Amino acid sequence: MKSLKQYSIPFTGLKIGQHQFTFEVDDRFFNEFEYSLVKQGLLKVDLLLEKQETMLVLDFHITGHIKLNCDKCLADYPHQLDAKDRLIAKFSNIEDLQDTEEVMVLSKNDSEIDTSSFIYEIINLSAPYINVCEDPGNLSACDQEMLSKLKEFSEEQEQEKSDDNDPRWDKLKNISKN
Repeated sequence: MKSLKQYSIPFTGLKIGQHQFTFEVDDRFFNEFEYSLVKQGLLKVDLLLEKQETMLVLDFHITGHIKLNCDKCLADYPHQLDAKDRLIAKFSNIEDLQDTEEVMVLSKNDSEIDTSSFIYEIINLSAPYINVCEDPGNLSACDQEMLSKLKEFSEEQEQEKSDDNDPRWDKLKNISKN
């Protein structure tokens, strides 16, 4: 968690107005999150913090690439990332107020805001749900050797299933068709 300290911004000494911050995100950042979907990457975080009397408005712009695993051929491939998001942090004296997805609650005693978990969320939510290293112009981007092995194993599995077919189950399979 020591390496995440660099993503904390002390806001108590900042004047009211806009302030620019830049962070680098690399493999050490992702290693701090045990079950991270993304394990490697090199990203730049541009953060525009606007300090107001009662709140902080943080605008994030994250660019760079992350390394993902292809769901089709299991190979690693780089994925370009360009994401923007906003976080609002409100100051409050009330202890019962809870953070929401859009608004973080800071007490009057807080002196800095840790942006690492929010940066982590932006990156992971910007990663595609289905990871395929093929791009529309390059159909051979996937590892062809791995694809042929997977096809070979799936054909063997299908053959074993058809060989192991018990005729007593055939009538039960037809029940759903009626």
